[in-house]
Amino acid sequence: MRKLQLLHEYFGHTSFRDGQQEAVDALLGGKDVLAVMPTGAGKSVCYQLPALMLPGISIVISPLISLMKDQVENLRQSGISAAFINSAMNSDEYQAVMYGARQGQYKLIYVAPERLLTESFLRFAANIKISMITVDEAHCVSQWGQDFRQSYLDIAKFVELLPKRPVIGAFTATATKQVRQDIISLLKLIEPVAITTGFDRKNLYFGVEISKNKSKELLSLLRKYKDRSGIVYCISRKLVEQVCDELCDAGFAATRYHAGLSPEERALNQQDFIYDRRNIMVATNAFGMGIDKHNVSFVIHYNMPKDIESYYQEAGRAGRDGEPADCILLYSGKDVRTNQFLIEQSRESADAKDSALIESLIAKGKERLKCMTFYCTSVECQRNYMLRYFGEKPAVLCGNCSGCLGNTEKKDITLEAMKIISCVYRGQQNGYHLSRTKTAQVLTGSTQKSILEMNLDKLSTYGIMSNYSVSNIMQMIDSMIAGGDLGIRQYKEYSELVINAQSAAIIRKERSVEMMVSKKVKEDPVYENVSPEEEQLFQQLRRLREKISTKEHIPPYVVFSNAALRDMCRKKPQNIHELMEVSGVGMMRSQKYGEDFIREIKRFLKHK
Repeated sequence: MRKLQLLHEYFGHTSFRDGQQEAVDALLGGKDVLAVMPTGAGKSVCYQLPALMLPGISIVISPLISLMKDQVENLRQSGISAAFINSAMNSDEYQAVMYGARQGQYKLIYVAPERLLTESFLRFAANIKISMITVDEAHCVSQWGQDFRQSYLDIAKFVELLPKRPVIGAFTATATKQVRQDIISLLKLIEPVAITTGFDRKNLYFGVEISKNKSKELLSLLRKYKDRSGIVYCISRKLVEQVCDELCDAGFAATRYHAGLSPEERALNQQDFIYDRRNIMVATNAFGMGIDKHNVSFVIHYNMPKDIESYYQEAGRAGRDGEPADCILLYSGKDVRTNQFLIEQSRESADAKDSALIESLIAKGKERLKCMTFYCTSVECQRNYMLRYFGEKPAVLCGNCSGCLGNTEKKDITLEAMKIISCVYRGQQNGYHLSRTKTAQVLTGSTQKSILEMNLDKLSTYGIMSNYSVSNIMQMIDSMIAGGDLGIRQYKEYSELVINAQSAAIIRKERSVEMMVSKKVKEDPVYENVSPEEEQLFQQLRRLREKISTKEHIPPYVVFSNAALRDMCRKKPQNIHELMEVSGVGMMRSQKYGEDFIREIKRFLKHK
């Protein structure tokens, strides 16, 4: 009963979500835990609640400074004593936390894995009672994981150096069977209780749109989302700058985030997004891990990520409040080549001593990229494809993805593919090394100066696809490369097309070729069972929340989440006791902010 009392008092919930109680009971019972739970499923409660109930201190190993800060701020707002230790702290701040920990002031201390084996932290850890160690983002320990970090391999050694081994909980949102096995082995978990609640986030729409003009299509999508909060992921810093400038020029409140910015600008831009001063964040994958912003209602990938794990994790930053949200990927075949190039680049930046490891990581990266490409080029249920990738066996179609809603369809391009292959072959016969662009220009019968000077207009395939545009043909070429029907290799400063065994099979009419084309765009997400009256009240409560968050210099969701505000709109509490029945409203928040929100609700009911 005490578990439920603390759950309600500190976290504002009257019952556990799927998998939470099993994890809590296991940790309290001294059993190691490996929990794979999707973003928004409540992983943090699984270790924060036991930390309240266990004696001594719980150490949470966390990969990012921003993640630590957000978690600790949320805990403090809930009345739970917590602190973090990271490289951004000065000596006085570090010593203050160490002193407070030794005095028993904290129940949870968040720490980066790089700090575990430092002399000062080992000395500190040897002289306090550590009841539990939590490894957040545990997939980072595996080379098969998308975010492998060498420092995560130090965790097992750190545990071995402690006077007494504490119970260990490992948590992640993304882990295939291979990664789960690595987590157990590399963290040396002892017969862990394995909890997998499923990867399905039913409130998320997953869509793939085959893109002809990404800039134009992005603007069209964002106009549909109006002033809602969302993230646009780009594959490079240069593209982040370009897209952010385009959005700002078009009148959108956008900001940017990538590793090339100064730490000060990154922090400022992140705060603008979290505090809703800018509702669109354009970013590389450097942004997002640990950003606990609940009201993100869309995530758009301007480029295809390198693997499904990364995509699922990044897309999963939408809809954390349980509201309908969109995860849309703008795909083009060029994304495949860009990711292949980035994977290969890791070889040049690697330490020569680790050549075997690097070659292994590159091979694994290419295999994951192939699975990601299949996700983008398939017309089947997108959600089911992802669920199977993570080891689940969905029984029915989801009805909430572009595959199920028919946003894309397959088009037979076998005849066109034969013409493209013939052009590449004729070019090779005549000593040319044709790129995608040059091939498309030859096929359309381009009269550009470079084509005529190179005598490419003399090839027998010149102009045989003049009814198509250069961009149309390049899309076909990209699709063929992604499907393995054409090869590509580096020639001097550019890439040339080459024919392969699949190309020959197509010419012999032993193989057909299909490509995906877009049919329509999904309609605007609908918030179910929300009356106009409730929506009006919701907007008033949002404005009140914004006023409080500005005054206290905390993100709006730290006051109350969108889900809590919507539950208030449904229940319309008239006193603190009734407010405590609202989902996500704990004792501390109700005491601190309750009267303001009750007063606003009463004012609304009086004047409606």
